[in-house]
Order: sequence, then C-alpha cells, then structure tokens
Amino acid sequence: MATALDAEAERAAHPRGVRSKRPFNFARWFRATGWRHIVGIVMVVFALFPIVFVVSSSLNPQGTLTGSNALFSKIGLDSYVRILTDPQVPFPQWFGNTILIASVTAVATVFLGALAAYSFSRMRFAGRRVGLVTIVVVQMFPQMLAVVAIFLLMSAISDWFPAIGLNTHIGLIMVYLGGALGVNTFLMYGFFNTIPASIDEAAKIDGAGHARIFFTIILRLAAPILAVVALISFIFTVNEFAVASVILIDTDKQTLAVGLTKLVSNPRYADWSAFSAGAVMAALPVVALFLWLQKYIVGGLTAGAVK
Repeated sequence: MATALDAEAERAAHPRGVRSKRPFNFARWFRATGWRHIVGIVMVVFALFPIVFVVSSSLNPQGTLTGSNALFSKIGLDSYVRILTDPQVPFPQWFGNTILIASVTAVATVFLGALAAYSFSRMRFAGRRVGLVTIVVVQMFPQMLAVVAIFLLMSAISDWFPAIGLNTHIGLIMVYLGGALGVNTFLMYGFFNTIPASIDEAAKIDGAGHARIFFTIILRLAAPILAVVALISFIFTVNEFAVASVILIDTDKQTLAVGLTKLVSNPRYADWSAFSAGAVMAALPVVALFLWLQKYIVGGLTAGAVK
C-alpha cells in the first residue's frame, strides 16, 4: 500500500507528457537565438546614430558640427528660431513648395502609373512587349545623364509656354512624372498580374467597361501597391536635389533640398545647426506619411514578386 501511494504521488508530481523545465543555459540560448538579438541591437544602433547626431546638432546653439561631437552637450532651440525667422532664409516657403510639389507628384504618379500598368496587364496590343522591355532598359541609366537635356528642353519650352517651362513648379512636376513613370508602371504591372482576370470577366458580363472596371474594382484591390508607389514618389521628391536645383532658379520657388543646401554651401561659414534643424522638420511629413501607410507597405512590396 505504501509503495502504491508513493507511485501515485510521483505521477501527480510529474504528470505524463509534461516535461520538467530545464535549467537556463546561456551557451545553448546564445547559439539558438541570443546572437540574433545582438545582431539586431547592433543594427538598430547603427541605424539610429545618424538620426541622433542630426537631432543633437539641431539643438546645438553654436551652429557648427564641432560642438556636436559630444551629443546633447548643449541644448537650445536657437537654430529652429533662426531658420524660421531669418528673412534671408524663407524656410516656410521652401517647406510649402516641397509639400505641394511632392503631393501633386505622388498623386499624379500613382494615377498615370496605374493607368499604364492596367493597360499592359489586361490589354493585348502591338508593341506591348517592346514597351515593357523599354521601360526596364530606360531605368538603367542614371538621372544625372539627363540633367543637361532637361535644362535645354525646359529652357526651350519657356520661350513658348512660360507657365510650364523653366523656373516653374508645374515644369518640375512634369519632369518628375516623366522620370518616375517607367519604374512605377513596371512595379504596379507585377501587382496587377496577381489580381485574377476572372474578376474583370465577371464585370464585363454585367456590362462594365474597362474604365468602370479600373476605377471601381482594380484600384480598390490594388490599394497596397498604390500606397507604396505614392510613398516612394513622395520621399523621392522631397529628397531630390539635382533636377530641382537646375529648374528652380528663384529663391522663393525652390524646395527644401535646394534651399537648405545654401546654408552649408558657404566655405567661410556653414550653419550646420540650422541645416540640421531644417532637416529634422523636413523629415516630419515623410515620417507621418510612412506611419499612415505602413499597413500597406509590406503587402505592396512583396505582392507581385512571386508568380
């Protein structure tokens, strides 16, 4: 009887199918997952350091990078006040120009790219394959090769149509649309191919045409890739410098990328603190748009990559 009671107590203490927890072994944990945590922490520090340095420089009232080597040694808002109130630095005007140009470019790029991608994906016409190959080949050449040609073209257009020529926001937007249409069309073309064609066929049976199918069905299903293209276009427009510096001549019409560069282009005195403050404020719309569209980003970038 005593033996049976001892056995019953042993089974109650260690139920069948439940393993006893092994003691923590650091070497085993490090080989399994620990090294991944270390790599992740190193990469996060590596990515955040430039941001921390720029924020520290923007809070440095001295205006030089030498005093910013010691992070947050001096904290003040003098740089933000200086760049917002200096009459020779129209930062609010640059900020407004950038938001306007980037927003219009993003919306127009999404619309035109979606139209072209839908045509290549759903319609069969002469030159379709050649057009797709041409889109890929043209994107191989860097944009810097076309700067001189763009300047001469816009200068010639100014003689006939000054409203869309040199030193105009509309002209710059048109240049951005022409440069971004190819890669965005090919990106959306792969996504549209993942949408079943049976949806289009069912809509056609109900009497819908290509325009109605595109605006009421395809665009809603393609929301992830549209968000990704809009975000990429917006970020590119905000950061673009080469073409904007060639086309926009007047100071009050320039964008942030061009205007802020003037703060550090003087070899005698470069106001890096004000430049960093402007860069921090310029990054806020991009971060806000990224957070707003983040739920679409992963799906939009991966969909269409595997057929």
